[in-house]
Amino acid sequence: IELALSGKVIKTENFSWDLGVNWSTNKNTVISLNQGRDNLLLATFQGGASLNATVGESYGTLRGKDYTYDANGNRIIDEDGFYVLASNKVIGNTQAKWIGGVSNRVTYKNVSLNFLIDVKKGGDIFSLDQAYGRETAIYDLGVNDLGNSVRNPAFDADGNPLDPTQFKVGGVILPGVHEDGTPNTTRIDASTSGGTAFSSDTNPTKAYVYDGSFVKLREVGLTYNVPSKILDKMKIKGMSFSVIGNNLWIIHKNLPYADPEAGSSAGNIQGFQSGVMPATKVYSFNVKLNF
Repeated sequence: IELALSGKVIKTENFSWDLGVNWSTNKNTVISLNQGRDNLLLATFQGGASLNATVGESYGTLRGKDYTYDANGNRIIDEDGFYVLASNKVIGNTQAKWIGGVSNRVTYKNVSLNFLIDVKKGGDIFSLDQAYGRETAIYDLGVNDLGNSVRNPAFDADGNPLDPTQFKVGGVILPGVHEDGTPNTTRIDASTSGGTAFSSDTNPTKAYVYDGSFVKLREVGLTYNVPSKILDKMKIKGMSFSVIGNNLWIIHKNLPYADPEAGSSAGNIQGFQSGVMPATKVYSFNVKLNF
């Protein structure tokens, strides 16, 4: 479904405001696959995630390890303080719920200002950058319940718990419950990358699936149209000068440290980020002549 609406909001002798709005959504469900299968693997990604067409789901499901949940939706924790994981689960979908945009052009005499805002709602992304960054301490994980850095050691070299009265004890108590329903109170270490709170072998793929929604100031342009009385002397029908900026501002996003549109894939292979480069702003100057 796609809708578009455009028109003049204001029009006077010297001033006008043109507004355009568009909105679209794609609702789809994979009904069946050949050979009686219920899932078609489209791509596999480093970090344990995969892209699929799954019967009963919208096209573009992300699959991987998920948390295990009790009847109340609480995450289940094992006796050592780590999450109990479930393999090969649907952990997201790359399809956006909807996309849209708003374009404006305000003109006063011979000068016009235009700007375009793009919006995307929904569409999940698995970020390998976040998985590696949180595991290896590139990204700051903040403080724990004791007010200390999560990255501080929680145990000594022999594996014994450090005394909070003598050390700034780190680590984290993962939110969740044990299988008997009691809240988790076991502190686990997060100071190294292997076998700790944010390691790939103890944390599910689902932990690094993010909502790819965004609001962007996609383009701003300022144009000056040379008056016709000047052009008549030059035998030119039209002349304009424009300054244009593209990808100027990500107004809102949910994916940390990266542009939600940046990725290492194209076409149908979507929903994965790894080694994403910083977003680039583009500025240009245009001269247009009509003879």
